[in-house]
Amino acid sequence: MLIVGGYGIFYAYKENDQQKSSTKAVLLNKDFRQSLGFAIDRTNYAAQLNGKESANTAVRNIFVKPDFFQADGKDFGTMVMDQLPAYGDEWSGVNLADSQDGLYNPEKAKAEFAKAKEALQAEGVQFPIHLDVPVNQSSKITVNQVQSIKQSVESALGKDNVVLDLHQLSTDDFYNITYSASNAAAEDWDLSVGVAWEPDYLDPSTYLDVLKTTNSENTKSFMGYDDPNSQAVEKVGLKEYDQLVDDASKETTDLTARYEKYAKAQAWLTDSALYIPTTTYNGAAAVISRIKPFSGAYAQAGDKGSTYYFKYLKSQDDIVTKKQYDSAYKDWLKERAKSNDKAQKDLAKHVK
Repeated sequence: MLIVGGYGIFYAYKENDQQKSSTKAVLLNKDFRQSLGFAIDRTNYAAQLNGKESANTAVRNIFVKPDFFQADGKDFGTMVMDQLPAYGDEWSGVNLADSQDGLYNPEKAKAEFAKAKEALQAEGVQFPIHLDVPVNQSSKITVNQVQSIKQSVESALGKDNVVLDLHQLSTDDFYNITYSASNAAAEDWDLSVGVAWEPDYLDPSTYLDVLKTTNSENTKSFMGYDDPNSQAVEKVGLKEYDQLVDDASKETTDLTARYEKYAKAQAWLTDSALYIPTTTYNGAAAVISRIKPFSGAYAQAGDKGSTYYFKYLKSQDDIVTKKQYDSAYKDWLKERAKSNDKAQKDLAKHVK
């Protein structure tokens, strides 16, 4: 995923105060951030790890996993898509499902950038804008992925408008100004791919609570600020996001209503383009395994879904083939449907 921000940074790479002020102004402009989101070719980004043939498998378009849960016949991604058009025409036709790039649209990127540029030039911002993107040089795949972002953004928006400056750093130096920075003042980036998130439990709050302004440790790493009352926080409207998440958390009796309210919060986050998803963190890369497919426990969140939970796992002598995996997956889906049906019937008998 790509984080747009660094609202408390020193801008060590900027050459002068004009560059610093111009960069901060563009990052605070929602139309500009949206132009970045529409300009990123996520399929090409994912292909740096998975190859072109399997690239789509890893693509994600939304912070909360779109099929993480369902309510009233809709998955969460669909609930969010229903909310997005209210924010603007740019969200028409957007598909938030996994394994396809529903956001990449160079024409929309150009349109959003044109709106941003007109407003920003009126404020005295000078173009081209240089955005600093640190990357861990020891990870060749990550370097290639960030280079792919640079290529697609500069191609869509034009190098005379936006230039992504990649800074290849040692592992220690990279983490010292991103994920492991001691405080927001030590963060030094405009765009960052240095963070990811996995859910802890089956509720949208396990994702969306992370980005509330009051979670300073997380906002430091994910958005580059740790003061919930900073001017930048007010400027981008994150207090409104807090209110939406808090309102959803208070709904504890009607799950459909709860999820709809969280969908509103996710829609706000998507429209803000402060946090731009690129790929899913787990489950999309090719692996070599002798573990019998689907023999272990399964969970979308928590310890049972981790690679460190070994109960029930069965090994085999031969390496798992795609044919074997696909066959096992079909059988697993059938068994899951039977199990879910039984669970619903048992629940109906229990709850009267």
